[in-house]
Amino acid sequence: MADQTIHTIGRRKEAVCRLYLKPGSGKWVVNGRTLGDYFPRPVLVSAIQQPFTATDTLGRFDIQANIDGGGVTGQAGALRLAVARALVIVDETHRRKLRDLGLLTRDARAVERKKPGRPKARKRFQFSKR
Repeated sequence: MADQTIHTIGRRKEAVCRLYLKPGSGKWVVNGRTLGDYFPRPVLVSAIQQPFTATDTLGRFDIQANIDGGGVTGQAGALRLAVARALVIVDETHRRKLRDLGLLTRDARAVERKKPGRPKARKRFQFSKR
């Protein structure tokens, strides 16, 4: 991998992340901001860095990510999936570790649609006997 940029896409709920990974010193740029600045909750930052810690590659790559749509948690999940997919492209031996931790699986859960005749997807209107 001689100074080439790897492009991957990650999705979660309504969020989409386009990630560009290249060898470097571990610099993160997410929508023009640093990782800690864009995701202020430490839980989300550790979840995003989970693919790197699992493969012992933390600080070896520079990441430039463009994230669009969804909320904070969905965006973090999309970024984590994109990072995991990029690490598999870098080194195929990482696939086993990432697969065992469930980091390569796209979380397909999404908001259930509202049904007609109901206030929400599953909630019913209050029943009145009289």
